Amino acid sequence: MSKIILEMRNITKEFPGVKALENVNLQVKEGEIHALCGENGAGKSTLMKVLSGVYPHGSYTGDILFQNQVCSFKNIKQSEELGIVIIHQELALIPELSIAENIFLGNEIANSGVINWNMTTMKTKDLLQKVGLTESPNTKVDNIGVGKQQLVEIAKALSKKVKLLILDEPTASLNEDDSENLLNLLLEFKNQGMSAIIISHKLNEIEKVADSITILRDGQTIETLNIKKDNVTEDRIIKGMVGRDLTNRYPARTPKIGQTIFAVKNWNVFHPLHSDRKVIDDVNFHIRKGEIVGIAGLMGAGRTELAMSIFGKSYGKKISGQIMKDGQEVQFNDVTTAIDQGMAYVSEDRKGNGLILMDDIKQNITLASLNKISKQSILDKNKEIIVAEEYKKKLRIKTPSIFQKAGNLSGGNQQKIVLSKWIFSEPDILILDEPTRGIDVGAKYEIYSIINDLAMDGKGILIISSELPELLGMCDRIYVMNEGSITGEVTKAEANQEKLMTYMTKSKVRR
Repeated sequence: MSKIILEMRNITKEFPGVKALENVNLQVKEGEIHALCGENGAGKSTLMKVLSGVYPHGSYTGDILFQNQVCSFKNIKQSEELGIVIIHQELALIPELSIAENIFLGNEIANSGVINWNMTTMKTKDLLQKVGLTESPNTKVDNIGVGKQQLVEIAKALSKKVKLLILDEPTASLNEDDSENLLNLLLEFKNQGMSAIIISHKLNEIEKVADSITILRDGQTIETLNIKKDNVTEDRIIKGMVGRDLTNRYPARTPKIGQTIFAVKNWNVFHPLHSDRKVIDDVNFHIRKGEIVGIAGLMGAGRTELAMSIFGKSYGKKISGQIMKDGQEVQFNDVTTAIDQGMAYVSEDRKGNGLILMDDIKQNITLASLNKISKQSILDKNKEIIVAEEYKKKLRIKTPSIFQKAGNLSGGNQQKIVLSKWIFSEPDILILDEPTRGIDVGAKYEIYSIINDLAMDGKGILIISSELPELLGMCDRIYVMNEGSITGEVTKAEANQEKLMTYMTKSKVRR
């Protein structure tokens, strides 16, 4: 029987007005991959922050035992010294520094205060080899993709002689290939005796790599399952997470599709910094009234660049082509004009571009439509409250108050605020870029229901997603992009993952 490397007993953590964790228990065995599952706001990340010392001893109650020693971590450095290393969902790398500088930042190889760069480079090469990276240690982190950046974070963890590796949503921003590589690497580390805790909403990935699963709901431990012994399925995990059976992942909809209301013709976009590099190449697509259209593609295919260039030319240079709305050519030369003419864009980065995290919920909801709650340029605060309360109720935003800061809410509720903001602007066309990234299955279903309602109201919806099952489950038609071009178009009836993947790796346009 395997030894217990980590035990967390009766962990309780409170924030003002909220009990985030209540008597949570967790046991991790040596050499196992232990998954932590739960809806957004269930307490997973909070529990890991307690473990790693982000929330210091004294700010919570309960006990932490690591390798049979009681631990009272005052900060993250103390937990790292014992071999507990956490990699957060938002990567903690400095883009302007090299890979080597990032890996040994705060843990420099130095003699008498002078960094030994030869030793640093040599050790970095060894660490990169372990994670399967061939980049030079001197390469700037800014010049490598997010998949490779995730591997640099793991190399950084290895440099600290990690015994228990904690990964919070490690594949949320990765394409399928990068996700597969990372999961295989995790299995390789497990074979070498390393223990790991993985937090993920991608249940198929958990089934692939995890030995055990602990499910949290509303800050409490629901159950711990053994993957092999307990006949664990995705449905079983979901029932534990949401407290009920979720028989259909995608809500039913009978499409009522009308005439074409939006079309992009011969659209070309060049890179904002490298003006000779074409990012979008002669793209054509259309959306009909009440239709949900998807765009599939691997990371770097140009999907987000296409969306942002259409939305008020917020990306790119030397943009050419036509945008037709309701049969008339329109010009969206800036974001304000795009909004005024019925466009909305839900960014893939809700924290960076979708919300002002330090502002409250009501301010975020009304942000794109201040003219609707103003008279002679003066905000009507009462009207703002009424609007915010209406959308809180309509979209079922879980919060004690609309005066709560947006940054304090879970990912699913933050996404509902972003959707509220754009629905309040009364758009005709909604572009949704990775609308359910980092969101649990229960919250996803609610987001999907909102999208369906918008389509039934006659809006034209464009969904960009890296999750092929999401596109297949939600869309009436799907365009596929690769290398800045449309490489295929399939209807719901003929679409499947194999066909989409074929188009995602093709270079020439198929009409």
